[in-house]
Amino acid sequence: MSASTPATNPWYREPWPWLLMAGPAIVVVAGFITLGLAIHSSDGLVADDYYKEGKAINMTISRDQRAQELGYAASLTPSTDGRILLSFAASSPNTAQLQLTLHHPTRAGSDHVLQLVRTTPGTYLGSLADFSRSRWGMTIEDGTRTWRLTGSWNPGDTRVALGHQPVKP
Repeated sequence: MSASTPATNPWYREPWPWLLMAGPAIVVVAGFITLGLAIHSSDGLVADDYYKEGKAINMTISRDQRAQELGYAASLTPSTDGRILLSFAASSPNTAQLQLTLHHPTRAGSDHVLQLVRTTPGTYLGSLADFSRSRWGMTIEDGTRTWRLTGSWNPGDTRVALGHQPVKP
């Protein structure tokens, strides 16, 4: 009796080599996709002039202290129709316009700078049509940049406190 050898398929017709090669192939493709994302998107968290920004911290702290010395404290109320109302608590600046800067926490390209116009003493009004519902840092300052009030807005907040708020008993 002669022993017959089983018929074997070529390697490319067997499932196991393809299954073993699929894992490394997927990793290589994912690596190229990650490389493409890294090249084409900007890193908004890294400042180009980080040293100058670090030195400027003392200047901004003095602007915060100046606002506190003047007794400035305000609340900002964004509405659903894009209007922004700024109301000062006790003392308020005597300027016709203030600048509101909305800082996005991760994307500098999404920041907005708005001019708020005084409607009555201690009340300023502005508008922003595309105010997205995400977290924002807010800065209010006058035209000469001698003082500033800061705060942050979180989704769901109906009012933002800016500056040093007095403690109520």
